[in-house]
Amino acid sequence: MKLSEFRIAVDDEFGAGYGRVVVADLVLPTLAGRTAEQALSDGVPARVVWDALCDATDVPGQRRYGVGRLDHDR
Repeated sequence: MKLSEFRIAVDDEFGAGYGRVVVADLVLPTLAGRTAEQALSDGVPARVVWDALCDATDVPGQRRYGVGRLDHDR
């Protein structure tokens, strides 16, 4: 997942405004207590951050692939 795909997936799942808040403020336990924004800044792959964000916010499995991703099984 590219960073641009991550941003599209966040906007699609949470909405543009709230998505920015979630990425900036929600602490993700599986990413060592960092926010998605901090983890991305630290070089954590966008797919790993997206999965952690989905886990923390109970995004259903059928929507976890992210917008723009062709391989829905990964």
